[in-house]
Amino acid sequence: MTTTYLDKILDAHRAAAALDTRDPAELRQACQELAPARDFFAALKAPGLSVIAEVKRRSPSKGDLAADLDPAAVAAEYQAGGASCLSVLTDVDHFGGSPDDLRAARASVELPVLRKDFTVAVNDVYDARLMGADCVLLIVAALNDAELAEFSSAATSVGLTALFEIHDEAELERALAVDAQVIGVNQRDLVTFEVDQDRAVRMAPQIPAERVRIAESGVRGPEDAAVLWRAGYDAVLVGESVVTATAGRADAVAALRAVSS
Repeated sequence: MTTTYLDKILDAHRAAAALDTRDPAELRQACQELAPARDFFAALKAPGLSVIAEVKRRSPSKGDLAADLDPAAVAAEYQAGGASCLSVLTDVDHFGGSPDDLRAARASVELPVLRKDFTVAVNDVYDARLMGADCVLLIVAALNDAELAEFSSAATSVGLTALFEIHDEAELERALAVDAQVIGVNQRDLVTFEVDQDRAVRMAPQIPAERVRIAESGVRGPEDAAVLWRAGYDAVLVGESVVTATAGRADAVAALRAVSS
């Protein structure tokens, strides 16, 4: 079996999770005492193409994108451009992010925030809520069916939305089996790390219309966003093309939104 870059990242996260001795019940209780989370689902079901704009310092495939960014300032620019939600990388070793980035970004805006990280244990779900996230990422390729069910249930129990990231029909079927309401199609191949610009278009008709449909990776600008809007997506999750638009991040987000007007 081919070892993917994702496998290497997941191995590191699972090794860290194995050392976590905290009681999940205590973390869940702490989460349930927090103020309600912002409604990620509702934000993306609003009319028009929603944009989930990503606070992203670097990527394994491209290296540094905006290593010295100010997460609060970037988040405010995204909100000014009409972003519906934020995505914030909190993986330290591979993406240069941190929980502090998420806290700072969320505090500067009124938008719901996805914790973009590698969820491999139930405590990761609770940590997302405790650091201020409103949505947690569940990568279907990284989890077995029992984990998907457990982590989805844990997210619901503490008021988090779960974003189920899929790549193909088999993964979609597994996500729907646990009643996934928010489904993201990642166009990046897990083996080659290359982007397949047609993957999301192929998958769109197979995702039930009442779910939130998100296209992820490879959205290079308004032309790509327009194709995905016409294919039936409610939202695009965009990182590189907006975070590197340092002279006009708000304009870059607004241009993506405008394809549905």
